[in-house]
Formats: sequence, structure tokens, C-alpha cells
Amino acid sequence: MLGDFTIFFWLLKLGAPLNLYFLADTWSPSSAAAGAQILVPARIFFAVSAYRCLFPVQYKDDVVFHDSPLSSIFLTRLLATLSEVAYIYQFSHVIRLLNADRVGWVDALSWVMVLQVVVSQVFVWGAILTGRLAFYFYEELGWANLFAINTIASAYLCATVADLGRGQLLVTLNLLFGAVYLPWQLLHLRMLRSDARKDTASTWTPLKAGLSRSIHSRKATTDPRAWGGLIGLTWMTGYWATLIPIWVHRVVVVFSR
Repeated sequence: MLGDFTIFFWLLKLGAPLNLYFLADTWSPSSAAAGAQILVPARIFFAVSAYRCLFPVQYKDDVVFHDSPLSSIFLTRLLATLSEVAYIYQFSHVIRLLNADRVGWVDALSWVMVLQVVVSQVFVWGAILTGRLAFYFYEELGWANLFAINTIASAYLCATVADLGRGQLLVTLNLLFGAVYLPWQLLHLRMLRSDARKDTASTWTPLKAGLSRSIHSRKATTDPRAWGGLIGLTWMTGYWATLIPIWVHRVVVVFSR
């Protein structure tokens, strides 16, 4: 599979029905108690993740699996922007809900998470529209900061709140994810930094040309190198098809009780 991603991409499509199942579950009567601030972000995330499992793209070099208008870089990034802001807002809302003592800096950090994900969207759009790879590094650096904040806030709540009740599982998931993701992200950042350094001599793409390319340009390939190799494989699997969808759904389930 690591010599060619064809089989992986067909298996990735199995993440679509999983996301659609989770999406349908958010409309069940039992989920209504979770409230709109939990349910609406989850619905956006599940719908977009199902789409991305079916039509995966890699923004760098306009790489796609299916040479189809549905694999448009522009369309995918537009949907991904909505999805990422939505689910990080949900995660930040969970921090505020579990912050029973209303500790000011914890609430403030939860809002910094939302601000950071918005800033990361600016950087990734900058990378797509200008062609400068350094923007991808700063986008992912923002994600590292964001989940570091999520981990710090969760560690504080775990250590100071006497009874987290239904939220104990979510705080534990936050801590476990931080312990695995942050070292992985450091490796990812090293790769992106190396790419950015090689890119210093290139010229900026005019925004109009970058926008046109993001809409129309598609390079179909299953070459692992074009998709980021093992790091790209684990990122797509965990983000769209397994770990993050299950995590977002668990938030819905916990607050539906």
C-alpha cells in the first residue's frame, strides 16, 4: 500500500458511511439534549468529512484521487474551512461547559482556540492562492498551538475539578490526543519546514491566477510522495475517517445524556 495509495483511497471511502451514520444520529430525539452549540458543529463536520473521504485532495500541487469537478481544491478547502472552525468551536465549547468554577484564563484559552483556527484558515488559503509553501507551515503551527492549549486546559480541569461527571471521558480523550498528536505534529512541522525552505526562491502566484488554479487544476495520482507519504496517510485516516469523527460523535453522546 505504501508503494501506491490506490487501495488506501478506496478503503478511505468506508469513512463516508461512518460519518453519515454519525450525522444521522445527531438528528435522533435522544441527541436533542446536547444543544445546538454541540450538534450544529458536529453536523457540519460529519457532512464535510464524508465528502472528503469520497473525494480526497492534497492542496500542495493540486493533487486529487478522482479527476472530477467534485475534487476541486477550492470547493474542498471552502468546505474544510467551515468544518474546521465548526468542530474546534465545539471542542472549545466543551472546555467552557466543563469549567464549572468559571476560571477566567481557562475560558479565555478556549476562545483562543477558536481564534487560532480562524488564523490557520487565513494561512492555508494564503498557501493555496499564492503558492507559497511557508504558509502551510504556519497553518500547521497554529494547529499545534491550538491542541497544546486544549491539552493544557484539559489537564487543569482534570487536576482541579472534583467531579467532572460525564465530562471526565472527554477530558481524558483531550489529554490522550494531545500526548499522541503533538509529537506527531512536530514531525509534520519538520517536513513542512523543509518544504518551505526549498520554496524560498519561487515567486508569488498572483491571487487571480491562484484562485483560477484552485478551481480548475487537478492532478490525479496515487503516488504516496504526492500525498505526504505515511504522515499524509495517517492524517487523512485519523482526521476524516476514524479518530476525529469518533471523538466529535462522543461529544454529542456525552452531552445527550
